[in-house]
Amino acid sequence: MNPVSVRQGTSPVVIAVPHAGTWLPEKVRARLNAKGEALADTDWHVDRLYEGLLPGAAMVVANFHRYVVDPNRPPNGASLYPGQNTTGLVANTDFDGEPIWTEPPTTDEIAARVAAYHAPYHAAVAAALDAAKARHGVAILYDAHSIRSRIPFLFDGTLPDLCIGTADGTSCAEVLSGEVIKIASKSARYSHVLNGRFKGGWTTRHYGKPDTGVHAIQMELAQSAYLQSETAPFAYDDAKATSLRAVLSEILHRLEELAPDLKVTS
Repeated sequence: MNPVSVRQGTSPVVIAVPHAGTWLPEKVRARLNAKGEALADTDWHVDRLYEGLLPGAAMVVANFHRYVVDPNRPPNGASLYPGQNTTGLVANTDFDGEPIWTEPPTTDEIAARVAAYHAPYHAAVAAALDAAKARHGVAILYDAHSIRSRIPFLFDGTLPDLCIGTADGTSCAEVLSGEVIKIASKSARYSHVLNGRFKGGWTTRHYGKPDTGVHAIQMELAQSAYLQSETAPFAYDDAKATSLRAVLSEILHRLEELAPDLKVTS
């Protein structure tokens, strides 16, 4: 299994999908308990949801599951949300706080997974951004995620449908987040928030350096907005998805339209 799938693009926008993969090496699968084997923390069908919305955009998709190693966590394992419940570089629990391993991976095994999976994914993301910036003088990374709308272990209440993260305004120009909020606000069907519980993971924070011409924005979607149910088998709902795709398409096209105004020349 190739750990990463890459579709080359011509747009300044690069779509990254780190958590839709469900592939597990057999040695990893054999050590998961029943909770882990359910893979409930997958960003179900996110790659399908975004397919074709911005035809010129490069898309980088991690094919491996986040239980192998989480490509949206720092490779040194530092916490993104100190003091809050979260999962790490290699999770010990699922999003409900339940253990997922019969035998947790060792430090050496985690390091090997970083080299085999985390590093190739980010090499592909970096290459796509470099190509976009070389072509346009600017690159915009759109980090695409989804999560169950109610997870008491991670957050209180019900998550908004569209959770936009810009690392508290540091990972992209304000005009980009402002336009995304404007589009989200037009839809009475979907709730939204900027830099709420999810402010952007390591990908957004690592690549988003507006002064260098690379902007990054994370979109965390509530899975209730496009799945039939947030329980197994986590089936895709075509009607829900069609409605949501219209909003996401408008967002992506607007980001592409704004890119020339953010071009850097040095």
